[in-house]
Amino acid sequence: MPSGAGLAILPHPVSLDGLGETVKTFARIAASLLISSAVFAADKPLTSADVAASKDPAYLGRFAGSKIASYKAVDFDEMNLPLGKLAPSPAGERDGSNNRVQVPAKQQHLEGKRTHIIYVLPTGASPLAAIRNYQSAAAAKGGKTLFECKDVECGGGQRLSTGGGGNQSMSMLLWPDEKIADKVGSAPYCTQAQPFSEQRYTALEVPASHAFVSVLAYMIKSTDDCKAFNDHTVVMVDTLEVQGMAQTMDAPSADEMVAAITTSGRIALYGILFDSNKAEVKAESKATMDQIGKLLAANKSLKLLVVGHTDNVGGFAPNLDLSKKRAEAVVAQLVSQYKVPAGRLQAFGVSYASPVASNIDESGRARNRRVELVANN
Repeated sequence: MPSGAGLAILPHPVSLDGLGETVKTFARIAASLLISSAVFAADKPLTSADVAASKDPAYLGRFAGSKIASYKAVDFDEMNLPLGKLAPSPAGERDGSNNRVQVPAKQQHLEGKRTHIIYVLPTGASPLAAIRNYQSAAAAKGGKTLFECKDVECGGGQRLSTGGGGNQSMSMLLWPDEKIADKVGSAPYCTQAQPFSEQRYTALEVPASHAFVSVLAYMIKSTDDCKAFNDHTVVMVDTLEVQGMAQTMDAPSADEMVAAITTSGRIALYGILFDSNKAEVKAESKATMDQIGKLLAANKSLKLLVVGHTDNVGGFAPNLDLSKKRAEAVVAQLVSQYKVPAGRLQAFGVSYASPVASNIDESGRARNRRVELVANN
């Protein structure tokens, strides 16, 4: 057996309830059968190094001694963050794997940059220790715990992201079977495709980073060739940094900008992007900046106030300074890269003094983070 061969998962017995699973599920079982000849002994090593190109969330870090077994980052995605116990859907629906659909008593729909990380913790670390450490890390960054539960208090089924014929689990809601990109039979797949013996879950918010975090910590309970992971805590961390989608489609055209400024005296732009608490214009802003440059080149007499707006996270005074610096960065780029005379532009920052939505929730805060061009003739 080559030393680099991966773990292989033997097929589980199919219950009568599971006979309605999709073709994809049977394909996974078939794949397991085909590679069963490559099965290691049950004492094969666990994850010993982080998977390539993976990294921790800057605002959380990791549990000391843990390793990243699986990693996926998406620039713009969505997530339903469970904030309450799972219960069967009143309509009695079933998912594609014949699991009874479960609905959280409360949840929050989020859109933005999403990262999915699977950590294998060192021997002796418990799911409770993992949850408490993540809660403490969030609190140290000014964050808070939105919800937590353990075992049956969480509701749902007793498997991770795969399996059929039962109840959907918390893991299936956060990262369902079809999202698992790891090879069937590999060690990373083992960490997401087994029953569990203990489970704890918490939802966190870190407002300063515009981030929400779900942390699902569990101990695997395998009877097949994934049992090397038994008695080890695995942590599934899903982070969502709420932000507007980068403009990969057309930015508002120069003609659309001048039309808005002519009729309303202003235009709000969401395609000028900044990292959280930073004032450097990101490269993804180029499409919008190009159109502003074109607008000013075609309308030589037009003068503009460039006004930075923020949400209310962090207090008024710090955001006043941040919003002004962001507006100044936009002006500086228009002057240096687009050769706009500095006398035609004036930068202002207004913190969160002029919201266009409520700052109560993140969707409203995202709308309030913007740059506006205001006629100054």
